[in-house]
Amino acid sequence: MAKRKLRLSGSTSILDRKVGSKPGHLYVPAEAFPPRFFLMSFNEELFEEQEFATYDLLLKRYRELPQARHWIDIRGYGDLSVQEQLVKDFQIHALQMEDVINDYQRPKVDEYQKGLFMITRMLRWSSEQHTLEDVQLSIFSDVNFVLTLQSDYADCLDPVRERIRAGRGIIRQRPPIYMMYAILDVVLDYYFPVIAEIGKYVEELEQDILMTSSKITLQHILNLKNELIKLRRIAWPERDKLVELLRMEEDVIPENLKVYFRDAYDHTIQLLDLIDSHKEMTTSLVDLYMSTVSTRMNEIMKVLTIISSIFIPLSFIAGVYGMNFAREDPETGKVYNYSMPELYQPYAYPILICLMILLILLQLYFFYRKGWFTKSF
Repeated sequence: MAKRKLRLSGSTSILDRKVGSKPGHLYVPAEAFPPRFFLMSFNEELFEEQEFATYDLLLKRYRELPQARHWIDIRGYGDLSVQEQLVKDFQIHALQMEDVINDYQRPKVDEYQKGLFMITRMLRWSSEQHTLEDVQLSIFSDVNFVLTLQSDYADCLDPVRERIRAGRGIIRQRPPIYMMYAILDVVLDYYFPVIAEIGKYVEELEQDILMTSSKITLQHILNLKNELIKLRRIAWPERDKLVELLRMEEDVIPENLKVYFRDAYDHTIQLLDLIDSHKEMTTSLVDLYMSTVSTRMNEIMKVLTIISSIFIPLSFIAGVYGMNFAREDPETGKVYNYSMPELYQPYAYPILICLMILLILLQLYFFYRKGWFTKSF
């Protein structure tokens, strides 16, 4: 997929919709790009590719080559008249075109006229923002064309274009429904690098937890969990869509082509397994974070306990000798033998300091033998 950031218009488009508008009402989202028009026309002997300045020029060239199969690729919804013309020229139902322009539909497939209408979602992982970016791709197929519409100029379909240009594979020999499969297959293939990037990010978060365990790391974990929920919400309808395709009659999807859709179905099963695995890993990261925070708190409490244990006897000694009971009555001169006789000893102070130091060393040796000292520090 192109490195240009994909434009996310789902939530904005939903907000732009007018409540109570009639079914099939078409409108242009405020942030929509001006449309660009691309046409690939080909068969076993013919290949032609061109970008047109207007929709009318594209339609004219399409009609001039009735013997060819066509890939009509329109990127950008910024011209409402184009959407209205597509409805008329290709017998598209207004409700289906409304789903196209709304631009945040769940993946699905419907039959229309002589072909199929399919919605899928292209994905890209933003390594900078650590977020999932998705863009809707709408696909119409008929007896001699495939029509794709998307809101952005960037997509992940260049591998299909290169195969058609080079004449590799069987796309030029197969009916348009096979090209629809090829487009869907490439879209699903791009899900795997996204999941691989998420896996790398999970490993990074695990290292961050072991190194720092900050609140920012926890926020990143929770954000990732939300992105995985979003990814699963996209992947599940893709699976359901392929199940529905495999159940369609042979006049819609020939039996010899269903094997390809079964392969795509297998890809969605693998994707869902990987997504579930990453969700479990993310949940484990939360548990690891809480365990690490608890362990570090215990280590801190152990250090504070050791320090407190050292100073408790010292505080006791200092408190006792800080009472300053008089050794001699200043009025009568009487000497009290039980009132701290050490007060008037010439070496009482250094002896007491040495005693405190010895007590500290004995406590540290005791903690060391117990293993507290080495584990704490």
